[in-house]
Amino acid sequence: MLRALCSIFCLLLLFSGTINAQSPAPIRALIIDGQNNHGAWPKTTMMIKKYLEDSKRYSVDIARTKFTWQGDDLLSKYPLNDGVVRESKKSGVADPDYKPDFSKYNIVINNFGHGAAPWPDETKVAFEKFVANGGGLVILHAADNSFGDWEQYNKMIGLGGWGDRNEKSGPYVYLNAEEKMVMDPSPGKGGSHGSQHEFSLVVRDTEHPITKGLPKTWLHTKDELYDRLRGPAQNMKILATSFSSKAQGGTDRHEPMIMTIDYGKGRVFHTPMGHADYSMECVGFITVLLRGTDWAATGTVSDSTVPKDFPTIEKSSQRKFD
Repeated sequence: MLRALCSIFCLLLLFSGTINAQSPAPIRALIIDGQNNHGAWPKTTMMIKKYLEDSKRYSVDIARTKFTWQGDDLLSKYPLNDGVVRESKKSGVADPDYKPDFSKYNIVINNFGHGAAPWPDETKVAFEKFVANGGGLVILHAADNSFGDWEQYNKMIGLGGWGDRNEKSGPYVYLNAEEKMVMDPSPGKGGSHGSQHEFSLVVRDTEHPITKGLPKTWLHTKDELYDRLRGPAQNMKILATSFSSKAQGGTDRHEPMIMTIDYGKGRVFHTPMGHADYSMECVGFITVLLRGTDWAATGTVSDSTVPKDFPTIEKSSQRKFD
């Protein structure tokens, strides 16, 4: 009887060990948001959260600043029930109580936007320490518009636009007609874009874990193609670019679309894609978001499978988000 009980106990321990080996602890992710000139931000935050959680690799929390936008309630003034994405040119009001505990997380995903109010100094210092000490960071679309006068933030994101950025912020960075990287210190404002349209991404680094195995060229869904981004660009790699055509109101240059930045011991994944919900429904965007978040959080990409519905050179691909 005693032998039988011992055998059962050993089997239970073995079974428990197998379960634990197959179920690693989830990556702890924090989405930060609350002030953004893009009316779609509440929905896009939930899209990001679901994409990460559906991968079965993440637990995701949200830290939202108090939503004050110069006295306007953007959610009431710009409702999303008609499917139209609107923008406000006003600025957020500082929230002195915005103090997320970044130390609880492996990675932070930034879904702030243009006009976001400065954070408390205590929060800025905590954020700088989090990334410098090895925390991962994801910068999406208008998050590179935020905090133009925050020196360390600009170093984290590599390049940015708007937010009073100019030649003092760093050079314009792009690829020229010969597809060579240019760092142009010319005077001028940082950040612009033409009309929204579908545009192609060209992978420039085919060996990086984020882009490895993806088609060399693929068509992204309707989005804003950011151009004239400028910044410190220190410890930055350009993994993919898009051609900003003057016919679409652009620059006739190859503009950075997927970047990585090393900041201290931390890894940063930055893409200017993701203007609206329909932009984030792109299968290419979803794939790059998951890969980029994995890499920034862990240094590796756990799932390098290319989805069967990944866009091609001629056809974009969307998954409608309910």
